[in-house]
Amino acid sequence: MGDTVGSGSTTAIAGVDIGAIRVTLLTEGTYPHSQGGVSVWCDQLVRGIPDADFQILAVTGDGREPVTWETPTHVSKVVSIPTWGPTPTGRAPTGRRLRSFVDTYEMFLLSLLDPGPGPGAGSHVGPSTLERFAEGLYGLAVLAQYGELTAGLRTEAALRTLAAVWNRPHLPTHAARPTMHDALTATDLLEHALRPLAVAPPRDGITHAVSGGLAVLPGLLARHLHGTPLLLTEHGVYLRERYIGYGADGFRWPVKALLLGFFRLLAQETYARAALVTPGNHYNRRWEERGGTAPDKIRTVYNGVDPGAFPPAGPEPEVPTLAWAGRVDPIKDLETLIRAFALVRREMPQVRLRLFGGTPSGGQAYRERCQALSRDLGIAEAVAFEGRVEDIRDAYAAGTVVMLSSISEGFPFTLIEAMSCGRATVSTDVGGVREAVGGTGLVVPPREPEAMARAALELLRAPARRAWMGEAARLRVIDQFTLRHTIDSFREIYGALAAGEDRAHPAEDPAPRARRAGGEW
Repeated sequence: MGDTVGSGSTTAIAGVDIGAIRVTLLTEGTYPHSQGGVSVWCDQLVRGIPDADFQILAVTGDGREPVTWETPTHVSKVVSIPTWGPTPTGRAPTGRRLRSFVDTYEMFLLSLLDPGPGPGAGSHVGPSTLERFAEGLYGLAVLAQYGELTAGLRTEAALRTLAAVWNRPHLPTHAARPTMHDALTATDLLEHALRPLAVAPPRDGITHAVSGGLAVLPGLLARHLHGTPLLLTEHGVYLRERYIGYGADGFRWPVKALLLGFFRLLAQETYARAALVTPGNHYNRRWEERGGTAPDKIRTVYNGVDPGAFPPAGPEPEVPTLAWAGRVDPIKDLETLIRAFALVRREMPQVRLRLFGGTPSGGQAYRERCQALSRDLGIAEAVAFEGRVEDIRDAYAAGTVVMLSSISEGFPFTLIEAMSCGRATVSTDVGGVREAVGGTGLVVPPREPEAMARAALELLRAPARRAWMGEAARLRVIDQFTLRHTIDSFREIYGALAAGEDRAHPAEDPAPRARRAGGEW
């Protein structure tokens, strides 16, 4: 029997009527405008607690993304926060407000670029980098609330301020000789990133950010202005993914230094201000502790699936097949999978590769690059880009072995869904993958096609081992990763946070306790 989540009744948890709780879900690029793992998690969470009042603040691209999920009736409001839509209307600050803006902006920029202590005299120690960042961030938020931040950042005064900070002789950016083009590029990127500060922050209930980064900004502002408790759930490590992304783009070093400084300090401020952090795996927990989160503010809550909704997939396909499911995105590293498949084909020419999943807006170039790689390797006729599948279980059933090739993950739904369907898996060793798989699948280093090919061949040649692994994987899901446990955990956490109680924190957490790291990253 599968999990049954949400009874529709009003339940008292931690002395609080759950029906009286308003939860503002903070998302970025996911629910309810996109399909995929985190969106599935959000929908499960919302539907699993039908007696709470949910509203959603969703950071989106241009604001024209359609709502692809039918939200239940207890979701009272969905607000899109476009970061790349039309330029918000507003006037730049003038007079004293302009001088105040310049001073605040300078302090904010220095916190991003200068890891040293704040200015002091004699033995006096100035404010820490994080304190300067926070003061600058919330100062800029006031301007955003008045509709003055976007226009203010586009003034000549803002550009001059950035240029002056960049070119301070003791900063590494000085040696890179930042150009006016760099200043315009960095200012534009930063202005777009700060747009969520303009939304009205929730005054009551709790805010629940389902990722780090830009989605957290309204929650931080709500906590700063109104004391609204902030809960953070990280599926992947947002900061790590920014490091990966900016490492591959074409921006010059001064631009990267500014933006990565922003995301690094935003992560630290979030970890410091969150009432509770609920990583989806112990890997994320280590990042969060390294980022300054007190260990007693962390509670690991694994993603879960309903084993009844993902029953055994049945007979394997007649033709040996490697199956993959997900969104076609560089973070999923389909190029390594395709290169590995080419090596497998040398040994087993009959094998096929089937890739199930949609291509997100703006991702067409990556899909075309993957298709071109298949042609260059001479295997295009054996590689099928199937697109979005109506029933994801069909994707898992299509594989003799299910593959996961990502370079960054949290606790991936596609993996535990495939495990619930009784399929053997080959996965990259990222995020919480090893925690999910245990001994029921093969785990290989990311970005190493040779290792991935060897593991795939090992399972393709061993039907009895595949069958044992599939059965063990399903039992592992039933034993450890059920949706019922996930929903019950968050019901308890919501009630405790709304009541201002410590019961959101576990008396004992099985995750290893590491010492809180001191100093800056």
